[in-house]
Amino acid sequence: MNPTQIFWPMIAHVVLVYIVYLVMFRRRIGAVRSGEAQASQFRDRGGDPRSSASSSASLMNQFELPVLFHVVCLALFVTAGISWFALVLAWLFMATRYVHAWLHLTNNRLRHRNPAFVAGAVVLALLWIYFALHLLAVV
Repeated sequence: MNPTQIFWPMIAHVVLVYIVYLVMFRRRIGAVRSGEAQASQFRDRGGDPRSSASSSASLMNQFELPVLFHVVCLALFVTAGISWFALVLAWLFMATRYVHAWLHLTNNRLRHRNPAFVAGAVVLALLWIYFALHLLAVV
């Protein structure tokens, strides 16, 4: 197995971040054009009108749990801990992030988003446990 394969789920996350940026940018432009917002509202965090607030919040979410994801991926790579199991967990985490972002950017219902978030948090915890076991030479 090529250990550099761990970078593909990381790249998939970068793509997601840019997609969310694009959605947020388009929604903010639309809000300004429709008169719902003034461009100056976007100077400080929290100034988003309703039409772009969920995209702004989704973007912030991409820099919370995913930071731990990137760290563990790099740590696994540096310590030669990449395995098929780690890759499966990494891709599962990315799948949950895409689902969570899609839900955040569409219906934004917490009862739908929360299970995607929890699933991602559990998968990421498993990846960290796997990393710890790798460091202990158990796996």
